[in-house]
Amino acid sequence: MPNLWHNRRREPSNSGMPMYPKDDGPRTSFILGNVILAGAAVMLLFFGPLWEHLGVWALFIWMVVAVLGVYFISQDSGSQPPGPPN
Repeated sequence: MPNLWHNRRREPSNSGMPMYPKDDGPRTSFILGNVILAGAAVMLLFFGPLWEHLGVWALFIWMVVAVLGVYFISQDSGSQPPGPPN
């Protein structure tokens, strides 16, 4: 008797895990913003040598990095919080 299951397309199996919607966009941007702001803080620690090498460009680079970090952190501020648990 031929094996009829051999040529069937395999469907993804449910491993018993509940299905949750993947909503990692705001969380990912929040974490990325914090990492960028940590880089801006490290830049402040070494601002003296950076100023000697880059001059006023060190200040502009730091400002751009800080603005990018704040942008990514505040990117999800318009989303509504989830409702109360049932």
